[in-house]
Amino acid sequence: MTTASAPTLPTQVIEREPPANWLWAAVFALCAVVYLGSAWSPSLQDDADSTHAEAAREMLVRGDYVTLHVNGVRYLEKAPLPYWLVAFSYRIFGVNEFATRFPTVVAMFLLVLLASRWANRAFPSPAGMYAALFITTTAGYYLFTRILIPEAILSLLIAASFYFFLTALSSSGDAWRWYAGYACLALAVLTKGLVSLVFVGLSATVLLVWTGEWRRWKQFRLPSGLMLFLLIAAPWHLLAGLRNPRFFWFYFVNEHFLRFLGKRYPVDYNKVPAAFYWTLHLVWLFPWSMYFPLALRRLPGDFRSKERSFGERTRLLCWIWAGVILTFFSFSTNQEYYTLPAYLPLLMLLAASVADEERSGRRGWLIGTAALTTLLALVAGTALVAGLWSSRHMPFVPDLASVLAQHNMEEDTLSMSHILDLTGPSFAALRLPAGLAAVALILGPATALWLRSKKKDFSATWTTAITMGAFLVAAHIALGRFDSVLSSKAIASDITRELKSNDAVAIYGDQAFGSSLLFYLKRPIFLVNGRTTSMWFGSTYPDAPKIYWDEADLQRVWSSDARVFLFVPPHLRSQADRLLPRKFVVTERSGKIVYSNRL
Repeated sequence: MTTASAPTLPTQVIEREPPANWLWAAVFALCAVVYLGSAWSPSLQDDADSTHAEAAREMLVRGDYVTLHVNGVRYLEKAPLPYWLVAFSYRIFGVNEFATRFPTVVAMFLLVLLASRWANRAFPSPAGMYAALFITTTAGYYLFTRILIPEAILSLLIAASFYFFLTALSSSGDAWRWYAGYACLALAVLTKGLVSLVFVGLSATVLLVWTGEWRRWKQFRLPSGLMLFLLIAAPWHLLAGLRNPRFFWFYFVNEHFLRFLGKRYPVDYNKVPAAFYWTLHLVWLFPWSMYFPLALRRLPGDFRSKERSFGERTRLLCWIWAGVILTFFSFSTNQEYYTLPAYLPLLMLLAASVADEERSGRRGWLIGTAALTTLLALVAGTALVAGLWSSRHMPFVPDLASVLAQHNMEEDTLSMSHILDLTGPSFAALRLPAGLAAVALILGPATALWLRSKKKDFSATWTTAITMGAFLVAAHIALGRFDSVLSSKAIASDITRELKSNDAVAIYGDQAFGSSLLFYLKRPIFLVNGRTTSMWFGSTYPDAPKIYWDEADLQRVWSSDARVFLFVPPHLRSQADRLLPRKFVVTERSGKIVYSNRL
């Protein structure tokens, strides 16, 4: 006689005991120093940063929360949620740099909170605290939240969607978690488009098929969940399509499908070379990327495991989640920051691996990894010291652009390529941040290595995090020194002192070269040969403002009685000089110049 086996109940999620409250307060204080402390400065940068901020500002001014506009032209290539959040921030704090960055700062705080809670439920302590520390002090998160792009908000919403789905799968009687997951997924679609569906849908499908849990599909609340998803995600798309003819082709076909294939029109992007694409993640996730060997050791076991605990599901999901995103963008057109939503699962795996290794008492891998981190940090710190020493007799240079290597804007591949422009003399303008960064790189990892050797692992991890926080503060100071190179705010101030209501302001070339003028001048700007990139599709509508000039139009207006201010980026200056032999210089900063046709 056989006895029926008891039904398998869903594994319950157990909340782990967190470390001392004052340590958690220290985590969020460090996050505040790094992210809130850098929200007021520097100025908004040209290109995407100011363009997106201007879209939010014009949304607030127009009161149109369906059709985005930039320079009065329809701007239909982006999903609306980040702009809604920034416009709401402007309404509360006024139109300024802090208000522009505030939604991203909030997203990073919530991401830290989510990661700490998730890792604390999934792994033994102190993995939750480590996950929070790693996200707070990872280089890539900081670098790619310096500009107004949707990736930080997208990362939060995708992670929240996965968290709610996974906790629903591991709990009984918590139907609300399924609906929270669908709602977060809908908001992710309103943040970045259909790619969110690909990331979450494909990752969830692989997880469920691999574990065999797709058989529980009746528990997933699919009909009602998808209805909630559509109720949140569909209205804006439908309204945008009704108000903007050809929107569906442009947004879904051109901006999604053709962009993935590298055939989007007009071409305004690059693809990071494969070698850079993969290896630069070691930089973006530094210093915690040095612990990848610890996580990779568990990779085969994570996929072979037959357990269905919340922790095992989390490990497997994190590998699949990160793998789907990294693989997707290895085939698609990409920039370095596109893979930001993959950082959280990788950092949670690293946090769990470091915490597990510390508890096990195994010293070899921890000390070896700390030694490698120390070596790399010493090399970088020594290079900074050498740069400072070589510039010790040089005077401080207010305009950093005058001592940077020449930057070819037409051959950019990396969005952070200005870092490669540093020269020896440029360290004269970067003494404070370079000195602070050198101290952090030389002392921090070396101290952490010594603490590891003394079996003080918790202190070693905290030391690395705190000194990395100091390094990011130094990076913020350095970014301020690049202000005149990356932003045209000072030029906007120079123009404002002479600008009258009937005067015209124009940009020679693509609007992106001087887009911060739009944000700071708060008035329409004419574009010479500027019917390009993000300003192309909106120009095809009959209500597009008459802001587009060709060179003949510029010459005609230049010789008229109207006063014109012409902003010229450095790489187009010789071309503008040949076109306009008679002109007056209004201002010149960092190679960018403003001409006028009359005094």
